[in-house]
Amino acid sequence: MNESIWKNVLAEKEELVAIRRHCHEYPELSCQEFQTIAYIEGKLDEYGIAHRYIDKGGIIAWIDGKKGPGKTLLIRADIDGLPIVEKDTNLSAKRVCCSLHQGVMHACGHDGHIAMALTAAKILNQQKDTWPGTVVFMFEQGEEQSGPLEYLLRYLEEDSPWHIDACYATHVRWDIPTGKIAICHEAPMAGGFGFSIRINGHGGHGSRPDLAQSPIDCFHEFYSNLQGLRMRTVPPMEGLTISIGTIHSGDVLNVIPNTLTFSGTSRFFSYEKAGKRFYEEFLHLLRHACQMYDCTYDILHMPKPLYEVQNNPACVTLAEQAVQHYIGPDALTTCTPWMASETFALTARLYPGVLTFTGIANSAKGCGGNHHTPEFDLDEDGLTYGAAACLGFAIDFLTKSVAIPFQKTTEPLHELVQRNI
Repeated sequence: MNESIWKNVLAEKEELVAIRRHCHEYPELSCQEFQTIAYIEGKLDEYGIAHRYIDKGGIIAWIDGKKGPGKTLLIRADIDGLPIVEKDTNLSAKRVCCSLHQGVMHACGHDGHIAMALTAAKILNQQKDTWPGTVVFMFEQGEEQSGPLEYLLRYLEEDSPWHIDACYATHVRWDIPTGKIAICHEAPMAGGFGFSIRINGHGGHGSRPDLAQSPIDCFHEFYSNLQGLRMRTVPPMEGLTISIGTIHSGDVLNVIPNTLTFSGTSRFFSYEKAGKRFYEEFLHLLRHACQMYDCTYDILHMPKPLYEVQNNPACVTLAEQAVQHYIGPDALTTCTPWMASETFALTARLYPGVLTFTGIANSAKGCGGNHHTPEFDLDEDGLTYGAAACLGFAIDFLTKSVAIPFQKTTEPLHELVQRNI
C-alpha cells in the first residue's frame, strides 16, 4: 500500500463521514438541489477551491497543479436524491443517520459520491504542489432525470478553457463488500430507453365490440409479441430487458374505452449490437399492431436511447493498477455489470474514462439493501476506499505518460445530450 494517499484519506475520514451524513439528512430531489449546491459551494470555499455554478446543471470546480501544465482530468459526482420514504432501520440495524426531509431519501448513494469527491478535491488541493495539470470536478444535478447534464457538457465543450483528456466516476454498489473496488473491463452499466405511449381507439358498448376499435385488444396484440421481438432482434450473447411498468385504460366494466396508456423501460449493454435495432423494431411492432386494430398511437415520452457506459481499456488498466498500488491487491475485485443506467455514459462518449464500483455492503451493519429501495444503506467505511481509488487514479493519470486510444463520438452535442430514459 502506498502510505501517503491512504494516510491522507484516513486523516480526512471524520470530514468525509460528516459530509456524507449532512447530505444524507438533507436530500433533495432532481433539479431541486438548492441546499445541496449551497453546501458543496461552502465546502469548496472552505477548501480554497475555485468553482462556478452552471445554471440548471450543477457545479464545476477546478484545481490547477503547481508542477506545471499537463493533462486535464474530469471527476464526476451526482448529487440528487429520490422520492422514497426512508425507514429508521436498514436490512437489520438502526441507521447511523436518517433523512430529515420526509419522502426524500438518498437511496442510490449520491450522498456518498458527494463525500468522496469533496474529500478527493480537498486532498488534491492540499497536495497541488506535487502534481501537474488540472483536475476538474463536476457535481451533477438531476442525474436521476438525466436532462441537467446537458448544461454541464455544453459548458465543458463550448465555454470552458479546458480540453478534457479523461474522465472518472465511481458509484457505490449494494452487492460489493466494503473494502473492495470493482472495475468492469466492458460496459459496467447499461443503456436503455423509457417510453410512455397512448393507443387511441374508438370506444363503444361492451355488447357490441364489432362497432368499436378496442385499444385494449390492440395493446394485447403488441404486448403478446414484445418478448418474441426480443428473441428475434437481439443476438443470444447480448443482454437486453424489456418491462411494462404501467397500464391505464377504461373505468366501466361494460364500456370499451377510447384510449389505453402504457409505459415501461428497456435496458441493454450494447446500443450498437442490441439496443438500436430493438428500439427501431419496437416502434415497427407498435405501428403494425395499431394498423391491424384500426387504432393510432401518440408517443408521450420516448427519447432516443441512452447509451451504455463505456469503460476505456487504457483507463481501466490505470484504475486497476492504482487500486492495487495505493490500497492493496486484495482491494481489487470483479463483479457482474449492473443493469441500471447512468448519465456518465454520455460524458464517456466525449472523453475516455472509467466508472468504478465502490463496495458498501456490510451485513453486520445491515448494509446490503438494493438501490432505490427504503432498505438501501451504505457502510461509510467503504467510502474511504472509494476516495483513495479516485485519488490514486488522478495522481497516476496526471503524472504518468499513458497512451489512451479513444474515438470521440461524432454525434452532435445537441443530439447526444437529448438521449435519456
